[in-house]
Amino acid sequence: MGNKTNPNALRLGYIHDWQSKWFSIKDAPTLIGEDFKIRNLVRKTFKAAAVSWVGIERTGTFLRVFIHTARPGVVIGKKGADIELLRKQVEAISQRQTRVNVVEIKDPELDSRLVAESIAVQLEKRIAHRRAMRRAMERTLQSGALGIKVMVSGRINGAEISRREWNREGRVPLHTYAADVDYGTAEAMTSAGLIGVKVWIFKKQHFVKSFKELQQMAKKEAALAAAAMAVESGAVPGAVAAAPDALVEGAK
Repeated sequence: MGNKTNPNALRLGYIHDWQSKWFSIKDAPTLIGEDFKIRNLVRKTFKAAAVSWVGIERTGTFLRVFIHTARPGVVIGKKGADIELLRKQVEAISQRQTRVNVVEIKDPELDSRLVAESIAVQLEKRIAHRRAMRRAMERTLQSGALGIKVMVSGRINGAEISRREWNREGRVPLHTYAADVDYGTAEAMTSAGLIGVKVWIFKKQHFVKSFKELQQMAKKEAALAAAAMAVESGAVPGAVAAAPDALVEGAK
């Protein structure tokens, strides 16, 4: 299941959110087509801006476009000229009042699509694929990721028969819904043909507590509840109520 399904789609509604936020049963096909055109427009316009993903929100007659990029200055342009031109183009596509917001990605090494694009750019410059994969994996792990998996497929190094090579460092639990696994792809156009790049990045794990941590949490909650009941009944002076942390520390 984990290898056959997009990890981002598998976790929608659990720990990942939708990139398009709107609801319309009647106009769904038209709006999906508009979203596709808007995202293609953004990617073609800002190829060198390291755009990871584009969020789209619709409320009534208004449209909001959120561009998540590692280089916000390139997207905005000189005195906002580029982003204003993009806004007019999006309004021509959707026929709605549009507002474009630029969101900066502070850790591009933890974004799977940007990592895949960086590897693809190195492959186009004829850098050895193993070296490019190793560099990207080292930077991602140094940025705080718990694991990363990189796969390259195609006519690697100009081979006559296409093949697939992959490497992994750390843990990448694809079957765990609580695992925050980011997935991204990119394509490198080389002289031998198209080479695909896939990247999985395991950032952190949600909702997971060990048995010892659960016991400590239960003791803290019990101590706080007992202190609150004692204060309400007047059996404990107000000084104890002012310092509930001391009771929590004693319950550890």
